[in-house]
Amino acid sequence: MVIIKAPEEIEKIRKSSRIVAEILQELKNSVKPGIRTIDLEMHAEELAARKKVRPAFKGYNGFPFGLCVSVNEEVVHGMPSKRILREGDIVSLDYGVYHDGYYGDAAITVPVGQVSEESMRLMQVTRESLYKGISESKEGNRLGDISAAIQRHVENAGFSVVRDFVGHGIGKSLHEDPQVPNYGLKGRGILLKKGMVLAIEPMVNAGKYAVKVLSDNWTVVTEDGKYSAHFEHSVAITEHGPEILSCIN
Repeated sequence: MVIIKAPEEIEKIRKSSRIVAEILQELKNSVKPGIRTIDLEMHAEELAARKKVRPAFKGYNGFPFGLCVSVNEEVVHGMPSKRILREGDIVSLDYGVYHDGYYGDAAITVPVGQVSEESMRLMQVTRESLYKGISESKEGNRLGDISAAIQRHVENAGFSVVRDFVGHGIGKSLHEDPQVPNYGLKGRGILLKKGMVLAIEPMVNAGKYAVKVLSDNWTVVTEDGKYSAHFEHSVAITEHGPEILSCIN
């Protein structure tokens, strides 16, 4: 069931989402060759404590960390470790918080030092596809309009969208209805209404879209070993169009 949020609920999701954006910005500034991914997790923990919020992912379905750190061919749900980031890597940071009864969720992909031209283009196209989807998040549109816009932009650039993992509604629960695929047909799916809040999150592979889950039962990687990028915003559908909640003004 899709839950329509009242304005005061959207305001609470906005507060949580902006805290997520602030934390991700600080983590982005920490990404450099030589840092361990567990160091990013520890930094996120410190920031959450300072801002008096609870990391949303820690303990969620048994996930042991607050931050998902996915490097290179890792698509989503990468677990922080003693792995050292190296020049030329790309790293996706997916983070969420729970504050005052509501969740916020967002993700970015960051270059580690100087990266290849293809990696830069992969990140750029993925981020652009997110905004293509957001632009379709309007009252009266269909859910498939978001999905189709993302897929079209990605595939026109020669990349592929992950199909096994999707975006979602967000509010009092981290994952709510509806699921928001990053592929689909324009004009299909549920009608978008004012008060819906969606976490839109294209995951884009440089190669084919097939993925697999590693033996840790969490880390998702591309089957062909090619790099993947991930960007996400929490977005409210309003009478004035889409509002990105997970941004810093």
